[in-house]
Amino acid sequence: MQDSMARTNDSANEVVFGIRVVRSFNTEKHEANRYDKRLLETHSLKIRRDTVRAIYLLGRRLTGLGMQVFILYYGRLFIQMGQMTTGNLVSFIIYQSDLGNSIRTLTYIFGDMLNSVMAAGKVFEYIDRKPQISTDGKLKPDQLEGRISYCGLNFSYPSNPDKTVLQDFSLEVKAGQVTALVGPSGEGKSTCVSLLQRLYEPQEGEILLDDEPLKSYDHHFFHNKIAVVSQEPVLFSGSIRDNITYGLTDCSMEKIEEAACKANAHDFIKQLEKGYDTEVGESGGQLSKSERQRIGIARALAREPKIIILDEITSSLDAESENKVLQALASCPNQTLLVIAHRLKTIEQADQIVVVRGGKVEEKGTHQELMELQGSYHKLRNELFDEANSPQ
Repeated sequence: MQDSMARTNDSANEVVFGIRVVRSFNTEKHEANRYDKRLLETHSLKIRRDTVRAIYLLGRRLTGLGMQVFILYYGRLFIQMGQMTTGNLVSFIIYQSDLGNSIRTLTYIFGDMLNSVMAAGKVFEYIDRKPQISTDGKLKPDQLEGRISYCGLNFSYPSNPDKTVLQDFSLEVKAGQVTALVGPSGEGKSTCVSLLQRLYEPQEGEILLDDEPLKSYDHHFFHNKIAVVSQEPVLFSGSIRDNITYGLTDCSMEKIEEAACKANAHDFIKQLEKGYDTEVGESGGQLSKSERQRIGIARALAREPKIIILDEITSSLDAESENKVLQALASCPNQTLLVIAHRLKTIEQADQIVVVRGGKVEEKGTHQELMELQGSYHKLRNELFDEANSPQ
């Protein structure tokens, strides 16, 4: 019953969360039928449960009635034979009634306890799970350069172990520089970011931060030093100020505005009626995708991290906004910037451009060096991603 109700609720939540997609594809009836099918599964289980309960109650009451008839019949025989008095029979019936009620109460309690145990089973299952990624590191250096080294990584996602995403992947991201990862979709760029965040562990090889394995760093220290801005930043219900200072307890207004300026968000925030106190709505629904993206960047910058990762922010920002953001980030001293981009025009000034293809580093160098090489980057730049040469 619990599993069935969970599937039914999941189905409803998915539709409510993706109501725009449902409406745009005109699949309201399809989703209603799918939800109805889930409800019918739950309904059939309830019928089975209630049927078993009814049969059990009928059997229990018939058994109780049969026992009473049995006691009265043999009690009368014993009285007739002189082996028992009427008073003894009445006493026995009273004692039996009290004992039966006590046993019945214990049975109900046992049934309720079983229901509670089944309901709590999933909770204890999650509590008792052992994390696959260790968080036992203790390293908290006073100074962190921000130098990242990928050393011979081989990685496949646990959900699809037969598909190798990264093969013998080696790369050094120098401290205080801008490194851009480019290449076609699905070639392993975002996987590099996921591994750097320690969302997964590589099957072979390791990632070093300042020549120390990531697992040796303290979990909270490490994630305070690395900030990631994804393609779809998640905003929470509350004000813009609350979202920028998310997880920070002592962030001044000056720091908030400074982070917003670097993210090219300060101007549009000031134009809002309530400024930084404007409510963003559920999941940031009151803001445009570009505005959510810039607030996500400001949230990352407010933490003053040593390493900033921008994962495909070109999907939401226009070229002018992206240029302003990248210039502001590149001007930050001693800050390592790792950018994943499809629109190559905006990362021409990067200190290092790395072409990732087939889970390997195919080319790396500056924009000028790669253009002179006339390899994969040259092809991507001139044939696939050059907006200036694309058909109008």
